[in-house]
Amino acid sequence: MQKQEINKNEQKLKPLPLGIQTFSDIIVNDYIYIDKTKIIHEMLAKEKGAYFLSRPRRFGKSLLVDTLKEIFEGNQNLFKGLWIYDKWNWEEKYPTIKISFGLKGTDNSVEGLQKSMDFSLNEIIKYENLESEIEIEKNIDIALKFRNLIQLLNKKYSKKVVILID
Repeated sequence: MQKQEINKNEQKLKPLPLGIQTFSDIIVNDYIYIDKTKIIHEMLAKEKGAYFLSRPRRFGKSLLVDTLKEIFEGNQNLFKGLWIYDKWNWEEKYPTIKISFGLKGTDNSVEGLQKSMDFSLNEIIKYENLESEIEIEKNIDIALKFRNLIQLLNKKYSKKVVILID
């Protein structure tokens, strides 16, 4: 009888999101997520500018950057049940450029960094259907491509562009 009671009261634990750095993957696949959205909201409510967040490897920097991306893009449905859900203006969406230098297959050389940044910029250009505005196949200067992308997104959405670098 005691064994049956234990089984009735057992709850299935959510799995840990080991190695998962995408906020939407964690939420959609029902992994454990420690709600840090109150702290994120407090950070975003302060005077705007550049933030530099430094933590050791494997301490959630990529997940934080991806969570910020989802917030700025207005993906409210991902935040249901979290602190920020009814406290953020989800109607106010921002064009977002997220660049990750942790892409697999790139090395730590200057060429590797350029390749990684070029790949990230090209993905955004394709997603935003800006191929006719910005050359993506030819080897144009990365700084010029980045500047052009920021200007075109600003013009397209009439909003400031959020730049997230991981």
